[in-house]
Amino acid sequence: LRLGLRLGLRLGLRLRLGLTMAELINANPTVYATAGPARLELSAADVAFDDEDEREPVTAEEVFDMVRQIRDPEHEALTLEQLRVVTLENVDIDDAAAALEMRFTPTVPHCSMATLIGLCLRVKLLRSLPRRFKVRVMVTPGAHASEEEVNRQLNDKERVAAALENAHLLQVVTKSIKDTDP
Repeated sequence: LRLGLRLGLRLGLRLRLGLTMAELINANPTVYATAGPARLELSAADVAFDDEDEREPVTAEEVFDMVRQIRDPEHEALTLEQLRVVTLENVDIDDAAAALEMRFTPTVPHCSMATLIGLCLRVKLLRSLPRRFKVRVMVTPGAHASEEEVNRQLNDKERVAAALENAHLLQVVTKSIKDTDP
């Protein structure tokens, strides 16, 4: 519980609504073109899939569509896809083993929002995927100065639960993932 509170307090201290340009971690991020609207297209086989005993496999494209519209907590007008924080290539899913690893790349190696971005991704995935999935959210190797610490925090259930008990953090996460359903 104490470790979870540390995550919540650390994020809570770093987060302030209404940051000024002088306070922004990355005041001028590179914005990339997106792939357009959700990539999911239904085939005849998808439409005919009605066997209740058999489950439809979850694909990397579906997972990417779940997270691509999440808003960056620092630059609320931009999505994680536009900043290339998330990409389809960084989604590894094994449906048979019910395992998902989602890697994300902060825009700068010293980004203090990395844990918050990861928390947004984790919450969105846990709310969107079937409960059978084990979800791991990781910083892309070599992309952050505190990569190991951020990864440890994001994949510790008690720390995540304690962070989400912080009303301010929960509000920021909820705002970032609002209206992100494909």
